[in-house]
Amino acid sequence: MKLRMKSGESVPGNGCPQLCRRWTGRAVLAAALLVVSTACQGPSGGETPSADPGSTIARYSPSPSSAPSPTNSPLPTAAAGKKIGHVFVINLENESYNKTWGPNSGAPYLSQTLRSQGVLLTQYYGIAHHSNPNYLAQISGQASNPMTRNDCTTYAPFIQTGTADPGQLLGSGCVYPASVPTLAGQLSDAGKTWKGYMEDMGTACRHPNPGAKDDSQNAKINDEYATRHNPFVYFTSITSSPGCQNNVVDYSNLAKDLQSAATTPNLAYISPNLCHDGHDSPCVDGEPGGLVSADAWLKEQVPAILNSPAYRQDGMLVITFDEADGNATGPSGLPGGTAGGLIGALVISPFSSPGTTTGTMYNHYSLLATMEDIFSVPRLGYAGAPGLRSFGRDVFNTQL
Repeated sequence: MKLRMKSGESVPGNGCPQLCRRWTGRAVLAAALLVVSTACQGPSGGETPSADPGSTIARYSPSPSSAPSPTNSPLPTAAAGKKIGHVFVINLENESYNKTWGPNSGAPYLSQTLRSQGVLLTQYYGIAHHSNPNYLAQISGQASNPMTRNDCTTYAPFIQTGTADPGQLLGSGCVYPASVPTLAGQLSDAGKTWKGYMEDMGTACRHPNPGAKDDSQNAKINDEYATRHNPFVYFTSITSSPGCQNNVVDYSNLAKDLQSAATTPNLAYISPNLCHDGHDSPCVDGEPGGLVSADAWLKEQVPAILNSPAYRQDGMLVITFDEADGNATGPSGLPGGTAGGLIGALVISPFSSPGTTTGTMYNHYSLLATMEDIFSVPRLGYAGAPGLRSFGRDVFNTQL
């Protein structure tokens, strides 16, 4: 039974080219990214690597001979060697690009005040419907499967039927085996820090028992936490580690961690509760929900991030949505697909010029690739697919 108000599912399409660009910034801020493209085609994101009949194939036709390895993409770096060192990610829920960023947006703080401070990615797409596969994509590069597209109403182990490029585990299920790597594991191995901050989670690393029904699908008074919006607890490599208790924590921990750059993790991944992320409308506690409540939450919470020592030192804040509403899908042209529809994303950083826009096509795998490039770790799954773009000069666009 699907508990979301929208329906339909789509396997990510195939696609191509990678862009890397090298560029120069101010004396205080300069960054590197060189644009090169290649045409390619990756497997779909469903149960098998063969193309889904409803998916679309990339139609880019750039020169295929000069594309560098994805992990060799240069990154934004200041003249004195400074580069992005702290990444903050906030995911909201279920809104199409026009509803969020259009002239009649119900989120004026996000679409106007914050928009004026950063770069708006006007062609940023979700990779599937419903919520769960989009969150999983951002930290693992794995494609959707039938159970994740049903929001994992049962916390079921993943049943593997095979593997496929790029780095995909084939089969169906929710809780991935320890063999499946994640961005969290990569950061720990690289000596970097990370935390997932989950509003209303309460108990650290909270998740259902294996094989049990997920009772967080519907919000409750004083408990609007949603397991499906917490990607870290779907990977055995994380939940079986003692570090899960320290790293997957209630959102209330963020305020203390922001007090210094030293106590702020390199990656702060933030999921508001089912009301404050805009999912419910109205909310179980009587709030209006939707974009109205999400915007009010951002207005109250985001200034603390932007004023924190870590952000001021070398930060990047990304605010996006998991998927568009309804059954919206996007065009062909990206590895991993655009089956979640057009949602847009806002990047705010000292390495980015305020009030600018880019129409380059990106998806959630592009965000993962960008974070992996920033922290100098290999790209996972679809983030490492030939032709998958990480954010380039169009995003890190501070110029002389």
